[in-house]
Amino acid sequence: MQYKVNTPEEYLDQLEDDWRKEKLTEVREMITSNGSELVEGIEYKMLSYGNGDKNIFHLNAQRVYVSLYVGDIDKVANARELLGGLELGKGCIRIKKNQELGKTNLNAFISRVIDLWREGKDTDC
Repeated sequence: MQYKVNTPEEYLDQLEDDWRKEKLTEVREMITSNGSELVEGIEYKMLSYGNGDKNIFHLNAQRVYVSLYVGDIDKVANARELLGGLELGKGCIRIKKNQELGKTNLNAFISRVIDLWREGKDTDC
Protein backbone atom coordinates (compact mmCIF):
# COMPACT_ATOMS: atom_id res chain seq x y z
CA MET A 1 0.00 0.00 0.00
CA GLN A 2 1.18 3.52 -0.62
CA TYR A 3 0.70 6.35 1.82
CA LYS A 4 0.82 10.01 0.82
CA VAL A 5 2.97 11.21 3.71
CA ASN A 6 6.05 13.35 4.24
CA THR A 7 7.39 12.09 7.57
CA PRO A 8 7.78 8.76 9.37
CA GLU A 9 5.38 10.01 12.04
CA GLU A 10 2.70 10.67 9.42
CA TYR A 11 3.32 7.22 7.94
CA LEU A 12 2.84 5.50 11.30
CA ASP A 13 -0.27 7.57 12.00
CA GLN A 14 -1.82 6.42 8.69
CA LEU A 15 -1.39 2.71 9.48
CA GLU A 16 -4.37 0.82 10.76
CA ASP A 17 -3.95 -0.48 14.30
CA ASP A 18 -3.68 -4.14 13.32
CA TRP A 19 -1.11 -6.94 13.02
CA ARG A 20 0.70 -5.12 10.16
CA LYS A 21 1.44 -2.13 12.35
CA GLU A 22 2.65 -4.50 15.07
CA LYS A 23 5.02 -6.37 12.70
CA LEU A 24 6.23 -3.17 11.05
CA THR A 25 6.96 -1.63 14.45
CA GLU A 26 8.89 -4.75 15.46
CA VAL A 27 11.06 -4.64 12.31
CA ARG A 28 11.51 -0.89 12.72
CA GLU A 29 12.85 -1.50 16.23
CA MET A 30 15.30 -4.10 14.89
CA ILE A 31 16.62 -1.59 12.36
CA THR A 32 16.94 1.32 14.77
CA SER A 33 18.49 -0.76 17.57
CA ASN A 34 21.13 -2.22 15.22
CA GLY A 35 21.81 1.02 13.38
CA SER A 36 21.29 3.93 15.72
CA GLU A 37 23.11 6.20 13.25
CA LEU A 38 20.61 5.46 10.47
CA VAL A 39 18.30 8.31 9.54
CA GLU A 40 14.63 7.40 9.23
CA GLY A 41 12.77 9.10 6.43
CA ILE A 42 10.25 8.60 3.65
CA GLU A 43 11.23 7.45 0.16
CA TYR A 44 8.99 5.85 -2.47
CA LYS A 45 6.04 6.49 -0.10
CA MET A 46 7.43 4.11 2.54
CA LEU A 47 9.77 4.24 5.54
CA SER A 48 13.44 4.41 4.60
CA TYR A 49 16.67 4.04 6.56
CA GLY A 50 20.10 5.27 5.56
CA ASN A 51 22.55 8.12 5.97
CA GLY A 52 20.56 10.84 4.23
CA ASP A 53 22.23 10.22 0.86
CA LYS A 54 21.73 6.50 0.41
CA ASN A 55 19.10 4.26 1.97
CA ILE A 56 19.80 0.62 2.80
CA PHE A 57 16.32 -0.40 3.98
CA HIS A 58 12.76 0.40 3.01
CA LEU A 59 9.85 -0.79 5.12
CA ASN A 60 6.21 -0.89 4.10
CA ALA A 61 2.89 -2.37 5.22
CA GLN A 62 1.18 -4.16 2.34
CA ARG A 63 -2.31 -5.63 2.36
CA VAL A 64 -1.34 -9.18 3.42
CA TYR A 65 2.28 -8.77 4.59
CA VAL A 66 4.92 -6.30 5.73
CA SER A 67 7.78 -5.78 3.26
CA LEU A 68 11.40 -5.15 4.18
CA TYR A 69 13.38 -4.15 1.09
CA VAL A 70 17.13 -4.63 1.33
CA GLY A 71 18.51 -4.33 -2.21
CA ASP A 72 19.94 -7.77 -3.00
CA ILE A 73 19.52 -10.36 -0.26
CA ASP A 74 22.16 -12.62 -1.81
CA LYS A 75 24.91 -10.03 -1.26
CA VAL A 76 24.76 -11.00 2.43
CA ALA A 77 26.65 -14.21 3.18
CA ASN A 78 24.34 -17.16 3.92
CA ALA A 79 21.31 -14.89 3.83
CA ARG A 80 18.84 -17.45 2.50
CA GLU A 81 19.80 -19.95 5.20
CA LEU A 82 19.69 -17.23 7.84
CA LEU A 83 16.24 -16.13 6.69
CA GLY A 84 14.79 -19.64 6.46
CA GLY A 85 11.06 -19.67 7.16
CA LEU A 86 10.50 -16.19 5.74
CA GLU A 87 9.18 -15.57 2.24
CA LEU A 88 11.94 -14.00 0.15
CA GLY A 89 12.28 -12.27 -3.18
CA LYS A 90 15.51 -10.96 -4.70
CA GLY A 91 15.49 -7.91 -2.47
CA CYS A 92 12.34 -8.25 -0.41
CA ILE A 93 11.51 -10.07 2.79
CA ARG A 94 7.77 -10.59 3.23
CA ILE A 95 6.57 -10.89 6.80
CA LYS A 96 3.13 -12.42 7.19
CA LYS A 97 0.62 -12.27 9.99
CA ASN A 98 1.39 -15.64 11.57
CA GLN A 99 5.20 -15.26 11.70
CA GLU A 100 6.81 -14.83 15.08
CA LEU A 101 9.79 -12.60 14.35
CA GLY A 102 11.46 -13.51 17.64
CA LYS A 103 11.79 -17.07 16.33
CA THR A 104 13.52 -15.97 13.12
CA ASN A 105 17.01 -14.69 12.40
CA LEU A 106 15.72 -11.46 10.88
CA ASN A 107 17.44 -9.36 13.55
CA ALA A 108 20.79 -11.03 12.79
CA PHE A 109 20.27 -10.46 9.06
CA ILE A 110 19.50 -6.76 9.62
CA SER A 111 22.63 -6.50 11.75
CA ARG A 112 24.73 -8.07 8.97
CA VAL A 113 23.34 -5.69 6.36
CA ILE A 114 24.15 -2.70 8.58
CA ASP A 115 27.67 -4.04 9.20
CA LEU A 116 28.22 -4.36 5.43
CA TRP A 117 26.97 -0.81 4.96
CA ARG A 118 29.32 0.47 7.68
CA GLU A 119 32.20 -1.25 5.90
CA GLY A 120 31.24 0.54 2.69
CA LYS A 121 30.17 -2.65 0.93
CA ASP A 122 27.39 -2.77 -1.62
CA THR A 123 24.03 -4.39 -0.87
CA ASP A 124 22.15 -2.67 -3.71
CA CYS A 125 20.19 -4.45 -6.43
